[in-house]
Amino acid sequence: MIKAILIFNNHGKPRLSKFYEHYTEDTEQQIIRETFHLVSKRDENVCNFLEGGMLIGGSDYKLIYRHYATLYFVFCVDSSESELGILDLIQVFVETLDKCFENVCELDLIFHVDKVHNILAEMVMGGMVLETNMNEIITQVDAQNKMEKSEAGIAGAPARACISCKEHEPPGNAQKHQHW
Repeated sequence: MIKAILIFNNHGKPRLSKFYEHYTEDTEQQIIRETFHLVSKRDENVCNFLEGGMLIGGSDYKLIYRHYATLYFVFCVDSSESELGILDLIQVFVETLDKCFENVCELDLIFHVDKVHNILAEMVMGGMVLETNMNEIITQVDAQNKMEKSEAGIAGAPARACISCKEHEPPGNAQKHQHW
């Protein structure tokens, strides 16, 4: 099971954190710092798996990560998860972000955090992998975006209707409304 998904930059600034177990906010921040310290000090030519830090469960958990440009993508998992399967999941996540944002960069994660969380929610829920097919993930995210846009159109309809009504009001009625 996936315990946490963390994305941070080369300086340790968190860009996304999703915990599937309850921790206090202070503990979450300590886990992020400890995880960054463990992952960032490793050479580029070593494997992408290591034991979890003491705060995230020690040797009972694994940190599986990939380093892309200025970002570390880290999945904290228990022993039931396949290291190669999680590496593949990270790859699918990054490729999906890349398609959705057209060449994703760190700023996309900062300014579109809701969309990033939506993409992640299509892939992982409650620490369990739901979907690994990038095309299916993108289809679901696109459907959600269309629904949000149509809801925004519906939400704006009453305001447009009021404006339209005021434009077509007879002159005598305009006097009545001024006293409200």
